[in-house]
Amino acid sequence: MSYLTLKTLHILSMVLLFGTGLGSAYYKWMADRSRQLAHIAVTSRHVVLADWCFTTPTVIFQPISGVAMAYLADIPLSTPWIAISLGLYCLAGICWLPVVWLQVRMQKLAAAALGSESPLPQTYWQMARWWFWLGVPAFTSMVAVVALMVFKHVPGVAP
Repeated sequence: MSYLTLKTLHILSMVLLFGTGLGSAYYKWMADRSRQLAHIAVTSRHVVLADWCFTTPTVIFQPISGVAMAYLADIPLSTPWIAISLGLYCLAGICWLPVVWLQVRMQKLAAAALGSESPLPQTYWQMARWWFWLGVPAFTSMVAVVALMVFKHVPGVAP
């Protein structure tokens, strides 16, 4: 695969990762704020599905394609912007894994509450707070990774 093809796929994957992540977070957060159980249950189900269909493949593809591009361009992974990007990506991943677990658990709680026509348990709202606050460093890290990729120093190219 050529560098340009890989770079195009890497950028498209990043756009899909950001779009799905931010969109899912927005819709779930808004559903939770509505306090409407049916809305929360449906949105939670869609957020979990979107994570499996879109976020998970892009989370896997991003570091593979990034490392492959560095290899093809003969850029060491110890290059500061790459090393920092990889570190921030790992930080985002450390936050994202519990978020996925929380989303699945909250989706099940919402479906059970809807099925039994009972209110959401307090556990749901505690998990929702954790979900939100874990998303803050994950999203911030990913924004920083994109900034590092866009504003990286390329030898021989003026900034």
